[in-house]
Amino acid sequence: MRHFASESAESYAVGVVDVIRWDQFGLNDVLPFQAMWYTVPPLSSSPRDQHPELELSVVISGTASVETGGSTVDVAQGAAFLLDSEEAHVIHNRSAGVPLTIFTTFWMPNGKAQ
Repeated sequence: MRHFASESAESYAVGVVDVIRWDQFGLNDVLPFQAMWYTVPPLSSSPRDQHPELELSVVISGTASVETGGSTVDVAQGAAFLLDSEEAHVIHNRSAGVPLTIFTTFWMPNGKAQ
């Protein structure tokens, strides 16, 4: 078993979002996907993002308001959401007091090079 703790990992900022990528754990040749945790502060939003990877995310704490294609869906703690390849998205934290923390995995769709 391997144990990964976000509290002891290195993070960096993307706008106001705190990001902890799993590549720092040396798993690139072990896992068939990449992964990260990210935290959106209260009353904040992630920068708009769009990428070729599929992205599966689980809300660890808070509620994510996921904006895609002109609509927004609230995703509660413990629930997940899947973003398609090239699907533009913004993640909003509408809470005034609770940080939004998400664990996400991402990978290239079948047939596409990484």
